[in-house]
Amino acid sequence: MMKHYVRLACFVGGALFGSAGVKLLTSKDAKKAYTHITAAGLRMKDSVMETVTGLQENTADILAAAKGINEVRAAREADTQVEGPEA
Repeated sequence: MMKHYVRLACFVGGALFGSAGVKLLTSKDAKKAYTHITAAGLRMKDSVMETVTGLQENTADILAAAKGINEVRAAREADTQVEGPEA
């Protein structure tokens, strides 16, 4: 019989705690906090996107320079092969 009272007390306590939790989560102060947290998240996203854009630009510059180096090297090797057998 005591088990039933303990279970009933746990259920009632859980229901009260749940009701208080819902009221707390939907309160005006909680909504204000959620708004500030969301705003901070959006600012962070903007900052990350700026960093990614800068990184992409730098990567494109590096790739273009590397292609240029390889083109010059290939041209030198082609010149060397043409001149090599004749010399």
